[in-house]
Amino acid sequence: MKNVKSEIIAVGTELLLGQIANTNAQWLSERLALYGINVYNHTVVGDNLQRVEDAFSQAHDRSDIVIVTGGLGPTEDDLTREAFQRISHLELVEHPPSMKKIETFFAKQESVMTPNNRKQARVFKDAYVLNNQVGMAPGMIITHGSTTWIFLPGVPREMKQLVTNDVFPYLQKLIGNEEIIKSTVLKFIGIGESALEHELRDIIQHQSNPTIAPLAQDEGVVIRLTAKERSEEKVNDLLENMKQQILAKVGSHFYGVDNERLENQVISLLKKQNKRIAAAESLTGGMFTDKLITVEGASSVCRGGIVCYDTKVKQDVLDVSNAVIEKKGVVSAECALEMADHVRRKLDASIGISFTGVAGPDEVEGKPTGTVYIAIAQDAGDQTIEKFTFQGTRNAVRKRATLKGLEILFNYLK
Repeated sequence: MKNVKSEIIAVGTELLLGQIANTNAQWLSERLALYGINVYNHTVVGDNLQRVEDAFSQAHDRSDIVIVTGGLGPTEDDLTREAFQRISHLELVEHPPSMKKIETFFAKQESVMTPNNRKQARVFKDAYVLNNQVGMAPGMIITHGSTTWIFLPGVPREMKQLVTNDVFPYLQKLIGNEEIIKSTVLKFIGIGESALEHELRDIIQHQSNPTIAPLAQDEGVVIRLTAKERSEEKVNDLLENMKQQILAKVGSHFYGVDNERLENQVISLLKKQNKRIAAAESLTGGMFTDKLITVEGASSVCRGGIVCYDTKVKQDVLDVSNAVIEKKGVVSAECALEMADHVRRKLDASIGISFTGVAGPDEVEGKPTGTVYIAIAQDAGDQTIEKFTFQGTRNAVRKRATLKGLEILFNYLK
């Protein structure tokens, strides 16, 4: 397999202004890594012909593969073709199949095609043209000097279709990669990245194939395992064996793989145990219930929630006792326990969970910002309450409380 350097250039002023995120580069880098292709640079450049040309010139001098996203549309600020032509001096020609597709689209829409739409059908002569099945502008691959250039639309779903169907099969042949490279992600909760690395230090120090990459994310910590072998069976065996070694050390924090989410696991456990849940949410304001109901089939186990942000709602709707509120306050273990138990009873659920605390920016009842109580009450009479102090902005505290509630419930049901 050849050792190649690649880079990704995203063209579009909207990326520089922060109007949209450059998710294309992230997605491409993750997939390129699976093929053993190293990405050395990410560049974002605005819709300015000279600046795009400069970015292309730098890339041409330092990279074997350059992937460009964006700038292939019909308007005057779509400058990718023009900039590359200035450094390559290659001829641009109209691609008849793409032009026919554009004309057919406008005919079906019964609308007039403006002349600038012909620009989208322009490709470099002798380029390998990629059929855009979900949009107008085709992609293309062309070699200039010793560098392979791949031009793709900036619209993510168009880019992903072209990359999956055409670009990666092309690159596999180009770089002579006969190995199967496969990754899987292991997801953990209730343990920090440094603690996870410490527990797995012996395995990480001796890693070779698969490789192990711990990463901190918003919803816990993940480990990406990447293995390569000459058959799918062998690569799957490598990944599974490493997974079992890791779980033998930190399996108590494990909750899923790849695209599995913590809320999915919670809903699955509730279904298996034939239990229904209800939530009383003060500082989280419905975030927890919203997480649960994003899961398909959640209606069979999620009774609903009561947003009791105001003290009067806690009293009048949830029947939290005046004595608790007067003596202990709304930010207290006692209030949280009554909220969890009462919402369970009122919504006829097996389990009640509650959230109360101080999201900020000011203290409440002498409790500092970030103070959070999460309680669980079950119909069998079991109750649990935990207190936390979260750091960050108001919304960060609310999000962390929601995630912690999912974690507590997951462990409770396990």
